[in-house]
Amino acid sequence: MTRALFVVDVQNDFTERGALGVVGGDEVAQRITRFLGAHAVDYEIVVASRDWHDGDNDNGGHFAAGEPDFIDTWPAHCVAGTFGAEYDEGFDTSSITHHLKKGQGKPAYSLFEGVADDGTTAASLLERHGIIDIDVVGLATDYCVRASALDAIEHGRRVRIFTDLVAGVHPDSSQKALHEIAHAGAELIESGG
Repeated sequence: MTRALFVVDVQNDFTERGALGVVGGDEVAQRITRFLGAHAVDYEIVVASRDWHDGDNDNGGHFAAGEPDFIDTWPAHCVAGTFGAEYDEGFDTSSITHHLKKGQGKPAYSLFEGVADDGTTAASLLERHGIIDIDVVGLATDYCVRASALDAIEHGRRVRIFTDLVAGVHPDSSQKALHEIAHAGAELIESGG
């Protein structure tokens, strides 16, 4: 097998109860769990990322000092060790082979900016396991899913986005992100399970 599944930021702060909740986030978490129940064995590795921001600083300007612009600055979210930073309760992580934390004092959107507790990166995982193909799911389509997919393509991988296993902040920007990802070479398909 040379295929990986990237599960991007399925965290409480990005689902309905969270600081930056997206509509349909809980449902996506549950769908990803069902998909993994049937298809985890199809992947060499299953990598999950989480925003993991510092609670005692603005994370390199990522947390807004005043009103957030929701482009470059955001309300505080996914602070390390808080409920908001934990995986959504509908997301069963038992099939995850690698957990990456991103942010940690600076802005970070792509799963490729994450690092495991032992220092492992997504790029090193791809090389170590000979991964050619990557399927991407998670939250939010127009930000971290977009950045992760584009980085995977930039790393020379073939990418598929399962459109039924993602949800975005805004319908218009999510559609624009999917067009951009497809234009860069990704395949947009439904998971079929």
